[in-house]
Amino acid sequence: MSLEIESDPRNESFARVVVASFMTRINPTLEEVADVKTAVSEAVTNAIVHGYDEGEGRIIIKAVTDVEERTLEVWITDRGKGIEDIKKAMEPMYTSRPGERSGMGFSFMEAFMDQVEVVSAPGKGTTVTMRKKIGR
Repeated sequence: MSLEIESDPRNESFARVVVASFMTRINPTLEEVADVKTAVSEAVTNAIVHGYDEGEGRIIIKAVTDVEERTLEVWITDRGKGIEDIKKAMEPMYTSRPGERSGMGFSFMEAFMDQVEVVSAPGKGTTVTMRKKIGR
Protein backbone atom coordinates (compact mmCIF):
# COMPACT_ATOMS: atom_id res chain seq x y z
CA MET A 1 0.00 0.00 0.00
CA SER A 2 1.29 3.42 -0.88
CA LEU A 3 -0.28 6.78 -0.16
CA GLU A 4 0.93 10.33 -0.66
CA ILE A 5 -0.74 13.15 1.26
CA GLU A 6 -0.24 16.86 1.72
CA SER A 7 1.36 17.95 4.99
CA ASP A 8 -1.93 19.32 6.25
CA PRO A 9 -2.81 18.46 9.89
CA ARG A 10 -6.30 17.46 8.72
CA ASN A 11 -4.74 14.55 6.81
CA GLU A 12 -3.25 12.94 9.93
CA SER A 13 -6.49 11.18 10.86
CA PHE A 14 -6.96 10.00 7.26
CA ALA A 15 -3.45 8.49 7.22
CA ARG A 16 -3.94 6.51 10.40
CA VAL A 17 -7.34 5.17 9.31
CA VAL A 18 -5.92 4.05 5.94
CA VAL A 19 -3.07 2.12 7.61
CA ALA A 20 -5.48 0.65 10.19
CA SER A 21 -7.81 -0.50 7.41
CA PHE A 22 -4.91 -1.96 5.44
CA MET A 23 -3.71 -4.04 8.39
CA THR A 24 -7.08 -5.80 8.82
CA ARG A 25 -5.88 -8.46 6.38
CA ILE A 26 -3.74 -9.92 9.21
CA ASN A 27 -6.67 -9.98 11.65
CA PRO A 28 -5.39 -7.66 14.41
CA THR A 29 -7.10 -7.10 17.73
CA LEU A 30 -8.72 -3.73 18.42
CA GLU A 31 -5.82 -2.94 20.76
CA GLU A 32 -3.27 -3.67 18.03
CA VAL A 33 -5.17 -1.44 15.61
CA ALA A 34 -5.24 1.36 18.20
CA ASP A 35 -1.48 0.96 18.79
CA VAL A 36 -0.70 1.27 15.08
CA LYS A 37 -3.06 4.22 14.64
CA THR A 38 -1.31 6.04 17.49
CA ALA A 39 2.16 5.35 16.09
CA VAL A 40 1.19 6.43 12.56
CA SER A 41 -0.46 9.54 13.95
CA GLU A 42 2.72 10.50 15.80
CA ALA A 43 4.95 9.89 12.77
CA VAL A 44 2.73 11.89 10.42
CA THR A 45 2.38 14.70 12.96
CA ASN A 46 6.19 14.83 13.34
CA ALA A 47 6.54 15.15 9.56
CA ILE A 48 4.01 17.99 9.45
CA VAL A 49 5.22 19.91 12.50
CA HIS A 50 8.96 19.30 12.42
CA GLY A 51 9.76 18.17 8.87
CA TYR A 52 7.86 20.95 7.17
CA ASP A 53 7.49 23.44 10.04
CA GLU A 54 3.73 23.22 9.41
CA GLY A 55 4.29 24.48 5.86
CA GLU A 56 3.56 22.81 2.55
CA GLY A 57 5.04 19.48 1.63
CA ARG A 58 4.19 15.88 0.83
CA ILE A 59 4.22 12.86 3.11
CA ILE A 60 4.56 9.36 1.69
CA ILE A 61 3.11 6.46 3.64
CA LYS A 62 3.87 2.89 2.66
CA ALA A 63 2.79 -0.29 4.39
CA VAL A 64 3.19 -4.00 3.80
CA THR A 65 1.80 -6.97 5.64
CA ASP A 66 3.06 -10.51 5.72
CA VAL A 67 -0.02 -12.66 6.24
CA GLU A 68 1.94 -15.81 7.11
CA GLU A 69 4.26 -14.04 9.55
CA ARG A 70 1.44 -11.73 10.74
CA THR A 71 3.63 -8.66 10.59
CA LEU A 72 3.06 -5.06 9.57
CA GLU A 73 5.75 -2.70 8.37
CA VAL A 74 5.02 1.01 7.85
CA TRP A 75 7.23 3.75 6.40
CA ILE A 76 6.43 7.45 6.86
CA THR A 77 8.63 9.68 4.68
CA ASP A 78 8.92 13.43 4.31
CA ARG A 79 11.29 15.49 2.22
CA GLY A 80 11.45 18.27 4.79
CA LYS A 81 14.29 19.78 6.75
CA GLY A 82 15.53 16.51 8.30
CA ILE A 83 16.91 15.80 11.75
CA GLU A 84 20.45 16.84 12.69
CA ASP A 85 20.79 14.58 15.76
CA ILE A 86 18.48 11.55 15.57
CA LYS A 87 19.62 10.12 18.92
CA LYS A 88 18.80 13.38 20.71
CA ALA A 89 15.50 13.78 18.83
CA MET A 90 14.42 10.33 20.01
CA GLU A 91 15.05 11.10 23.68
CA PRO A 92 11.84 11.30 25.73
CA MET A 93 10.74 14.89 26.38
CA TYR A 94 13.11 16.36 23.76
CA THR A 95 11.43 18.81 21.42
CA SER A 96 12.69 21.40 18.99
CA ARG A 97 9.65 23.47 19.95
CA PRO A 98 9.66 23.90 23.74
CA GLY A 99 6.36 25.08 25.17
CA GLU A 100 4.47 23.90 22.08
CA ARG A 101 5.20 20.17 22.02
CA SER A 102 5.66 17.43 24.62
CA GLY A 103 8.60 15.71 22.93
CA MET A 104 6.99 12.29 23.25
CA GLY A 105 6.32 11.43 19.57
CA PHE A 106 9.15 8.94 19.12
CA SER A 107 8.57 7.54 22.63
CA PHE A 108 4.95 6.79 21.74
CA MET A 109 6.00 5.18 18.45
CA GLU A 110 8.48 2.96 20.31
CA ALA A 111 5.91 2.09 22.99
CA PHE A 112 3.24 0.99 20.52
CA MET A 113 5.37 -0.70 17.86
CA ASP A 114 7.93 -3.51 18.18
CA GLN A 115 10.64 -1.72 16.25
CA VAL A 116 11.19 1.89 15.17
CA GLU A 117 14.05 3.08 12.96
CA VAL A 118 14.72 6.65 11.87
CA VAL A 119 16.85 7.66 8.90
CA SER A 120 17.30 11.35 8.27
CA ALA A 121 19.62 13.88 6.74
CA PRO A 122 19.49 17.66 7.20
CA GLY A 123 17.87 19.26 4.18
CA LYS A 124 16.80 15.92 2.71
CA GLY A 125 14.01 14.67 4.96
CA THR A 126 13.22 11.80 7.26
CA THR A 127 11.91 8.25 6.99
CA VAL A 128 10.47 6.52 10.03
CA THR A 129 10.16 2.74 9.67
CA MET A 130 7.93 0.92 12.16
CA ARG A 131 7.32 -2.80 12.53
CA LYS A 132 4.77 -4.72 14.56
CA LYS A 133 4.07 -8.42 15.03
CA ILE A 134 0.34 -9.05 15.23
CA GLY A 135 -1.07 -11.67 17.59
CA ARG A 136 1.73 -12.06 20.10
